[in-house]
Amino acid sequence: MKTDSKREETEMIQVSFQLNGEPVQLTVSPVMRAVDLIRNELGQTGTKISCGIGRCGACSILLNGRLAVSCLTLAYQLEGISVETVEGLSDQSAIHPIQEAFLEEGGFQCGYCTPGMVMAAKCLLDSNPKPSEAAIQEAFSGNLCRCTGYGGIIRSVQRACSS
Repeated sequence: MKTDSKREETEMIQVSFQLNGEPVQLTVSPVMRAVDLIRNELGQTGTKISCGIGRCGACSILLNGRLAVSCLTLAYQLEGISVETVEGLSDQSAIHPIQEAFLEEGGFQCGYCTPGMVMAAKCLLDSNPKPSEAAIQEAFSGNLCRCTGYGGIIRSVQRACSS
C-alpha cells in the first residue's frame, strides 16, 4: 500500500443558505469554518474570532434561530439553512433594541465579545421575552467577557425585554 505524505486535496462544494435574509451561494471547501466563510468570503466582520475552540462565544451566530458557535460549524453544515449574524439585526434606519439596550446600559467595554453576547441575547429573548435573571445568566453561560463583570450585560438584556 502506497502512502503519500501530501494531504489529499479537498473537493470544493457549493453551499447555499440565507445570510441575514439574503440568499448566498458559494463554492468553498466543505471543511471551511463558518466563521471564516462569514468573515473572509462574505465580509461580515461583526462575528469575531477569539478562542477558536467553541469556549468563548465571540463568534456566536444564529442557525435557524438557534445559537451556535461559528468556529465549530463547518461550511457544509450551512446548506439550506438560515444564518443570522449581528449585522442582520439592524437596518439602515435604526439599530436593534438589544443593541440599543447594550449602549444604554454599558453592556460592553472593549466590545470584542459584544456581537456574540448580542446574538445570545437575541436567541434568549426570541424564545423567552421576559426571562428571569437566572435565565439570562444561563443564556450567557457559553459567552465569556473579560472586561465587564456581566452586570451591564444582564442589565442590557433586562432593558431590552422591557422595551
